[in-house]
Amino acid sequence: MRSLYLCAVAIGLAVTLSPQQTRAQKEKGAGLTVESDADAKDIGLPLYPGSRRHKEKDDDSPGLNFGLWGSGSGVKLAVLKMESDDPLDKVASYYKKKLSKYGAVLDCTHASGSDEKESDKSEKLTCGSDKPDKGGVLFKAGSKSDQHIVAIQPAATGSLYQLVHVAHWEK
Repeated sequence: MRSLYLCAVAIGLAVTLSPQQTRAQKEKGAGLTVESDADAKDIGLPLYPGSRRHKEKDDDSPGLNFGLWGSGSGVKLAVLKMESDDPLDKVASYYKKKLSKYGAVLDCTHASGSDEKESDKSEKLTCGSDKPDKGGVLFKAGSKSDQHIVAIQPAATGSLYQLVHVAHWEK
């Protein structure tokens, strides 16, 4: 799961905010937001009932909220690490349903990476080389420029999961 978190940060730094966010951000000029926490509103998905924030270490932050915009381009990245006492399949079923509000839900659990040849200009979301850690599941919904990702791993007493929202726009 740590690899998804780091991957999301790298993606966030490499991409730029969705067209819906463009209008609001253009009015503000340029800016940077870096917060060591995120919430359901930042992610665009509800938190699984009864779940709690997950910290791997005492000084670890369970979330990240990053935004950078200016000159007609920008990026937004929000990540939240959570844990639940419920099993992986129950949490996965919940999020597969919740992700559907953003369109077709891709199950990247067994992705082969073969859909990477899609045109770079296409907004169609693909699994690409994204896959979960061993024993986990990975879902995506949205478009290349505004995607929601859920990664779930089994844990000794339930499940660990990460919610990710990556959005970008450019002039």
